[in-house]
Amino acid sequence: MNKKVRTVMLLLMVLSIGIVLHGNVVYSAQKNELYVSPIGSDKNVGSKKKPLKTIQKAVNLAKPGTTVYVRKGIYKEQVVIKKSGLKNAPIIIKAYPKEKATIDGRGLKVSWDYQGLVSMHDKSYVTIDGFEIRNYKTRQEGLVPIGISVSGSGKGIRILRNHIHHIETHHKNGNAHGIAIYGTKAPQAIEDIFISGNKLEDMKLGASEALVLNGNVSNFKVTYNILRRNDNIGIDVIGFEGVSPVEAFDQARNGIISNNTVYQISSYGNPAYGNQYAAGGIYVDGGKEIIIEKNQVYKNDIGIEGASEHAGKSTSSITIRKNTIYENSSAGIAVGGYDTKRGSTVNSIITDNILYKNDTKYQDGGQLLLQYNTKQNRIENNIMVAGDSQLLISSPFQQNEGNKIDNNVYYLDSGEKETRWIWEAEEIIGFSAYKEKSLQDKSSVFRKPEFVDERKRDFRLNTQAQ
Repeated sequence: MNKKVRTVMLLLMVLSIGIVLHGNVVYSAQKNELYVSPIGSDKNVGSKKKPLKTIQKAVNLAKPGTTVYVRKGIYKEQVVIKKSGLKNAPIIIKAYPKEKATIDGRGLKVSWDYQGLVSMHDKSYVTIDGFEIRNYKTRQEGLVPIGISVSGSGKGIRILRNHIHHIETHHKNGNAHGIAIYGTKAPQAIEDIFISGNKLEDMKLGASEALVLNGNVSNFKVTYNILRRNDNIGIDVIGFEGVSPVEAFDQARNGIISNNTVYQISSYGNPAYGNQYAAGGIYVDGGKEIIIEKNQVYKNDIGIEGASEHAGKSTSSITIRKNTIYENSSAGIAVGGYDTKRGSTVNSIITDNILYKNDTKYQDGGQLLLQYNTKQNRIENNIMVAGDSQLLISSPFQQNEGNKIDNNVYYLDSGEKETRWIWEAEEIIGFSAYKEKSLQDKSSVFRKPEFVDERKRDFRLNTQAQ
């Protein structure tokens, strides 16, 4: 065999090996992708050219490392995720890029308690990304419709960029959620949770919340979500409701709630509340070690609330900082139990917040409301601007101790002598009189803050003017 022939044969062998290797790579990639389309068939292999018809079929076939791509269309099904991924090979269920995939619950029945249009129980390393999830409703008291439901224990759950709306209960004692994370096991928690970029709106929630983390839930981040036009609490972190079977673990904890936009959250007209302005934009009810920061919270009933609804239990070690909170119907920030039968708020910090003209419905909440059983909390370096109610701080009860309030900036357009304060059930007029009565705010000042553009609600501080 001459040299030229040997060279040609060698090149052909290399080319053949390359083709085989390339084919294996393509095959391997295809194995890790499944496609779903309304024009597909569940008898298909799930390839891009031969997609499956239902999301459920694809989820059933998925293995660790599989990405399920859901093509444009409406899917009327309840999806139950029955497998877990792995830390380095999650199961990802996502709308195909730049296409609108809708999971629609219209006409579907909530067949068991806490069933979501997407549900998972005791699963780990699963991502739900980019769906519209809508129209899931019930009239039955004992059933709870949910957009996305996560329960049991597990880790590595990602809920990203979904649009969830019109999840509704139509029973006067009913409950519903947009996204619900329920840690129902012990000691195993639901942990390492990331909920980001979602929009939750136009829901009828009864006595429940749009986005909730309840029970044995730990190490979570709730970031860059939009919540609006819901008839109960926006974001809620809850403990002590008996969700976990062991009380020591029955407390959502170690979380960050940041850079969310929450507005037009109101229980007024909700059959569970009647004509009460009771819904918080962001609420920690019995949680601990939570950071709430850099959120925009406005035109809700209450802006941000830290409390415990259970006697003898506390919300503790929460930090509320660098939030912009304005034009809420009652208090801008409220802490403590709402009556003597509730729990406490302890060892928490409220700092560097903008509280602007809250208490628009004259609820005597003011910019800051200290309710029953607030103990050892620090409230400092905030800017509080009163609106028409003229009320800055409301602390109407005597069951509070060890709180420190100082280094704040207060303002009212009509002047410091017109400011209202409520301290230990006594209404006080004037900044100086309030300081004398409360023995607080020794280093605080009455001064007009120089915002960048107050009319446009740009509450960044104009540093050149300060």
